[in-house]
Amino acid sequence: MSAPKCIMIIAGEASGDLHGAKLVAAMRARDPSLFICGVGGHALRQAGVRILVEASELSVVGITEVFSKIGSLWKGASRVKKLLKSLHPDLLIIIDFPDFNLHAAAIAKREGIPVFYYISPQVWAWRKSRIKKIKRLVDHVGVILPFEEDFYRQYDVPTTFVGHPLLDQDAYVRTDNTPLEDEAGTVIGLLPGSRDKEVARNLPVMLAAAEHIRQRYPDARFVVSQAPSVDSDILDRILDSCDSQIDVRKSTDPVGRVFQACRLVIAVSGTVTLEAALSATPTVIIYRVSSLSYWIGRALIQVEHIGLINLIAGRQIVPELIQKEAAPQPIAECVLALLDAPQKLEQMRQELVLARDRLGGPGASDRAAALALELLERNHAEQ
Repeated sequence: MSAPKCIMIIAGEASGDLHGAKLVAAMRARDPSLFICGVGGHALRQAGVRILVEASELSVVGITEVFSKIGSLWKGASRVKKLLKSLHPDLLIIIDFPDFNLHAAAIAKREGIPVFYYISPQVWAWRKSRIKKIKRLVDHVGVILPFEEDFYRQYDVPTTFVGHPLLDQDAYVRTDNTPLEDEAGTVIGLLPGSRDKEVARNLPVMLAAAEHIRQRYPDARFVVSQAPSVDSDILDRILDSCDSQIDVRKSTDPVGRVFQACRLVIAVSGTVTLEAALSATPTVIIYRVSSLSYWIGRALIQVEHIGLINLIAGRQIVPELIQKEAAPQPIAECVLALLDAPQKLEQMRQELVLARDRLGGPGASDRAAALALELLERNHAEQ
């Protein structure tokens, strides 16, 4: 009996861990004998992946913040290099996390291991020069945003648009755009990010904005959504230090349930803002990093918007408050402008539904699995 085929997967961030878990499930549905190991977190472990390096040791936010984890990143990269050489998997799957993953792809290339890049880096937004490296190191790219396929193909990179894996989670993708009313008051969601440093930087600002909102809407209630990757102690300390009269509680429920309970949400820029859009939940996007990261990013980023749903729509349908604008008073004013005008909330819901339709239907994970296993089989046939 031949040994089971071996796949190594690298997902260095919370969203990649979740999407990777769905991809693993789809691959195993096609071939239950697969042995899969690599870098990831709770979701990939639950999907049966043997985790050799914890993603939490590697995840960073911002350009300058990487220096605080450079030791862990170096150690993780060294471990991955040894594993690629010793295990010599039949396929390497990398998910987003470009700087780390392109380093791993270079090692795989030297070892003759095919590379599938699922959820590619946003080279269309910044650091476009990386596309040359992707073309050289990656055998196929599975993209999740509709405009990415044409972009990559301009540079002759083998690319397939598979759809967005969030559409596979129909638990919170609402098919209507009717407002959600709450008899006990206006419920507003606070989504401070999926990394500890994001939460520390953004949650105090969100809570201060909530104070301003409560002055106009005394019955307002606030739900802080805790991502699974966030340290509870950090979030609890911030909430405990909030000396205020606002009605605020923490939720560890899946974020889809938070969307269903909320009239609107204030969210840190990232995948969760797209999740909110898929649930047709009006959103105010905020984005705060260190000053140096912001100025470097501002010089490099080549797109007009930071919100994924605004990029998909090709215009701003969801407000974006960046850096200095992401302060308590401006955030509160933006939220109040929507609460004071229900027709604006309704219009935003309708526009979110239209933008969502551009992402295609469910099945992204299965389509990506088919591409990955095709690469795997092609590699075996050539050996």
